[in-house]
Parts: sequence; C-alpha cells; structure tokens
Amino acid sequence: MSVFKRGRVYWMRFQFGKRQICKSTHTTIKAVAQEIETAEKAALAKATFGVARTTRKLPPAFDKAAESWFKSKTKLTPLGRAFYRQYVLKLIRHFGNRLVSDITAEELIALRDNRRGEGLSGRQVNCEIRTLRAILQHCRMWAGLLEQADGGKIELLDERSDAGRALSPDEESRLLAAIADSPSPALYPMFVLSLDGGLRPSETRSLKHKNLDLSWSKGTVESGVVTVGASKTEASSGRSIPLTRRACAALTLWLSRFSEANAESYVFPFHRVGFAGHGRKPHVWAIDLTRPASRSNYKRSFDTACVKADVDCTFYDARRSFITKLAENPAVSEETIRQLAGHVSKDMLKRYAHIRDKARRDAIATLEVAEPENLVRKLLQSDERGESLPN
Repeated sequence: MSVFKRGRVYWMRFQFGKRQICKSTHTTIKAVAQEIETAEKAALAKATFGVARTTRKLPPAFDKAAESWFKSKTKLTPLGRAFYRQYVLKLIRHFGNRLVSDITAEELIALRDNRRGEGLSGRQVNCEIRTLRAILQHCRMWAGLLEQADGGKIELLDERSDAGRALSPDEESRLLAAIADSPSPALYPMFVLSLDGGLRPSETRSLKHKNLDLSWSKGTVESGVVTVGASKTEASSGRSIPLTRRACAALTLWLSRFSEANAESYVFPFHRVGFAGHGRKPHVWAIDLTRPASRSNYKRSFDTACVKADVDCTFYDARRSFITKLAENPAVSEETIRQLAGHVSKDMLKRYAHIRDKARRDAIATLEVAEPENLVRKLLQSDERGESLPN
C-alpha cells in the first residue's frame, strides 16, 4: 500500500495495470486511508475483470459502534450500566450515524470544551470523553485519532482532588429543613441515609427491600439495619449499618407508599412526582418497583434546597459529614469507620487523620491544671537556682 499525506489529508497512489492511480482519500486518519485504498483496488478489479478482491470491513457508523461497545460490557452492575448508558446516549445524539472514521481530534476537543461551557464539572466531561475513547478503541480507531492531536494525546480536564467537606451543625439543620419542604418525597429519606448511614447516592438507589432488616411496631419502624448491596468497590459491598431514629422515621413515611413491594423491589423505585388537590401537594405516580430511581428524582430538588438553605455543598458531602463525625469521636476506631463506610480514599484518610489529631489534642487539653504558666515559671526559676524541684 502507498498512502501519503498532502496537507492534513491522506492520498493514495498505486499502479493498476498501465494506469497510475493518484487521488485523495478525504480522511485524516492513516488506517482509514489504507482501508479506502484497498476498497478502491477491489472496485477497479471488479470493473475490469469481473472479480472482487476480499476486503476488510470499513469502519461502522458511530451509533452502531456505540451500541456494540455497550453490549460488550457484560459484567457491569445495573447502576454501572445506567452510568455508561447516559454517556452513550449523549454521544449518539452528538455524532449520530456518522462513520467513526470521520470523527477528528478537533471535534473531540471541541466537544470537551463545549461540555465544560455548559457548566458540567471536570469529572462529568472526562467521563464522557473516556466513554468515547472506549468506543473508538473498540473499533480500533482511537490510535489513528491520536495521530491528529497535538503531542499525540487528548488532554482531560482538571478534576476536584480534594476530599470535599463536612457540613457544620448549622448548615445541616438549615439544609434538612429545606429538604423537608422539597416537592421530592424521596429526597429526605435518601439524604438522611447518607447523612446518618454514610451511603453513597448510588448505593441508596440500588437498595432493595431484602437489604433492609426492620423492626416495626404499630406501623412505625422502631429500629433496623441496612445492608449495602451493589457498590463501586468490593470493600463497600455487603457492609451493615444500624439505622438512627431519624433514618427510621424517614423510612417509615417513605415505605408506607409502596404496599405492593416485595423482597426484590427497590426501596427507592423509579417514579414521577405530580401536584394535585388543595395546596398542590406532591404525590408519587408512575411507580415501577423493578427499576431504581433516577438521579432526576432528587438531583434538581436537592440543588433547589441548597439554594434555599444558602448551603454550598454536594449530595456526596452528606457521606463525608457522616465519616467526619465518626472520626471526631475518639471512641470510634478507624477499623469501625471502615466497616461502616466501606472504602475510604487516600485523600479522605488524610483528612480524617487530621481530624483525629485535633481530637487527641483536645483530649490532652482537658488534662491541663489550673494556672499552668505559673507552675512552669516556678519550675524554671527553681532549676536556675539549683534548688530541688517542688513536689
């Protein structure tokens, strides 16, 4: 094969019989240009001799490639499938049925910058770009695309590297009051399970009734334990967390809505919220107990509650608050924290180590005697005169 670059586009040049063929392939990717050259030779052979040479398949349309890649991810959890599915659908809406070979590095960089301009976080944008990279790698197109990029790589956006923050008691109180007034009935119990149990939002959404061990009395949950099912890490899956009284009360109100639920039903099923009757009170409808709730069931209402409470935080900060409270208690060991919270990142552990240092200093401070400076001064003066130190 003989393909060469003229400007940014690859051309093909080869000898067919006595004819010299030289024409543009109209692509900036070398691998695709080679495929086009092979196809051109096959077409000439068929037109001249009535036979066709065996050729490799040309690159597929993007929507077909994306669906093929998604189907190949057979080991994903239900939440993992939902996570990637949202990015696959966004990318299909963007690229449609164009050939994957037509996607350029410039387009990918423009997509990245446009998403950031839409207000998405660095992590959200990077997740979409990584999904696109996986799809193109599945079609063996990624390496060719990198050839077009400056430096042979596509830069990802900066992501938050801090460990978030814990809510202060005042912020927690204001935010819970705003959430209680939210039109989303699911928001309060979901947030309390993160705040009092350390559950990640994805873990809460994946909970099924078989994961709850509740003690009921007169239609009220008095006590209980929640066992985390599917989670992002092996250390987080299967951990058991006793419920606080606040969590029991929140679950009592929420679970009373689903009298037909069974062991395999989701605790927070997919649903829609409507408004009807006097006072336009919210009510839950279009319930599907076999599907987990979507982020739209609570995310917008949570953002609104944050604005109303004048608290700048993320939903995940409820989990950070839970772990921070445990870390501030000297009676709670790090192993207990791990058993309740599951996997804790290195950045989070550094933050909690700092909290524990402060807790230890505060504990030692309680041992200080009255007027310690006078005592130290007296000891130093006695030492200078060579006197024996006082008992």
